[in-house]
Amino acid sequence: MKNSIKYIAGLFCLTLGLTSCEYDNYDEPKLLFEGNLVYQGEPIGVSYNDVYFELWEEGWQTFGNIGVAVDQDGSFSSLLFAGDYKLIIPANQGPFMNIPNTETSSDTIPLNLRGSLNMDIEVMPYYMMRNVDINGNSSTVNADFSLEQIITDSNARGVNEVVLYLSKTAFVDGRTSISSSRLGGGDIADLSNIQLSTNVPDMTPSQSYVFARVGVRIDGVEDMLFSPIQRVDF
Repeated sequence: MKNSIKYIAGLFCLTLGLTSCEYDNYDEPKLLFEGNLVYQGEPIGVSYNDVYFELWEEGWQTFGNIGVAVDQDGSFSSLLFAGDYKLIIPANQGPFMNIPNTETSSDTIPLNLRGSLNMDIEVMPYYMMRNVDINGNSSTVNADFSLEQIITDSNARGVNEVVLYLSKTAFVDGRTSISSSRLGGGDIADLSNIQLSTNVPDMTPSQSYVFARVGVRIDGVEDMLFSPIQRVDF
């Protein structure tokens, strides 16, 4: 069900198109709204097409919202019309908590778009990965990293598992993985010193590299936190 919601941007356009032919005369949106989901300026890595936020334009609520997908590196971009929007990250999205906006005192971020805009969205992740080092050869890929727990109050959550994924392409997560290695949260003795290792399988057609990154699954949170994607050449 979650996947169907992610493409609600299409629903907005479809509804708009079916409602009246007069809207066909509208120019295409030309204002670029782009940026990153960040924690203290550091992008939040996620899996491809799994995390999104919503833009609600005042006066157009009956047509639904515009869904903006977040890329693997935490970046996003969308072409929009000029207007006054309300930006909302649904509560079940991403390996983080929303930070209340100072203007609205809620999760709603006002967005008054009059020209192209580059704006980062600050969030509060449960954990951040630190000192990620991924290396390997044609047989094995290794990852060393540490985890910093960011949320430590009553909203804190434990680590469910950490996973090292290998993929043939630059889309790296559990859906594209050709090899992986995981460690359960209960088996992590020291968050500041975590190692994972996985074998490089035979690939057809053969290639002299793989793409790799580490994912962290947090207790009770669907979306994993990911490290940057790294190409490992043999």
